[in-house]
Amino acid sequence: MARMYDWLLGGVENYAADRQECQKLLQIAPSSKILARNNRAFLQRVVRVLAQDYGVHQFVDHGSGLPTQDNVHQIAQRIEPQARVVYVDNDPSVLAHGRAALEENDNTVVLNADMRDTDRIFEHPEVQHLIDFSQPVAALFVSVLHCLPDEDRPGEVIRRVAQRLSPGSFLVVCQLVSHRADVRDRVTELMRVATHDSWGRVREEHEVRAYLDGLEIIEPGLVDVTQWRPDKRAAAKAGDEEWVEWGGVARL
Repeated sequence: MARMYDWLLGGVENYAADRQECQKLLQIAPSSKILARNNRAFLQRVVRVLAQDYGVHQFVDHGSGLPTQDNVHQIAQRIEPQARVVYVDNDPSVLAHGRAALEENDNTVVLNADMRDTDRIFEHPEVQHLIDFSQPVAALFVSVLHCLPDEDRPGEVIRRVAQRLSPGSFLVVCQLVSHRADVRDRVTELMRVATHDSWGRVREEHEVRAYLDGLEIIEPGLVDVTQWRPDKRAAAKAGDEEWVEWGGVARL
């Protein structure tokens, strides 16, 4: 998944097999490249807004993916040089590239862990050393929850993380959704085969809304991520007749 996403973003850390699966994906949903770039822009806006407007200087990025331009720590540390970031991923490519890229940054950690393993992540010595959980933290789940099958209960993962965070913390959540059953089914089956059953499914808006039940959703609510506090750079149309990244930010 990380290498496919890298290719969709225009990166070079991917293999022929990844590119082949991406071409199949584009046949089902031609807007996939635009969607990936709009999603990345959403991540960058969210981090900037939380650091600049809400004073959040600690981030835990679940399923962070391969390093690319303007990562979470780069955005946050431009605003607050001492901002601290934990990247969590279980993909060997992500770990190798991430650790090499962040070798000289003392306020970042790349953790080899499954994003479902909340106890391991939050109790890991490196995380405990870096993050002060008595202070606000932003927990990021950006374009990763569709990687979790229903039996792993993505909503339960979100709730476990929420229970670990102090008041004033934030949860950032978005995932692939579509109102078209054919798109949901065809993309889900393609990714299930491509990842050897290491994937979840494309869902519907009401399912993502349920992840954040009972939490305060900050403005502008749960939306197509291109509509979440857009900046002056207009987002390209992502083909909402197919699918969108849909979500937002909740405050504890």
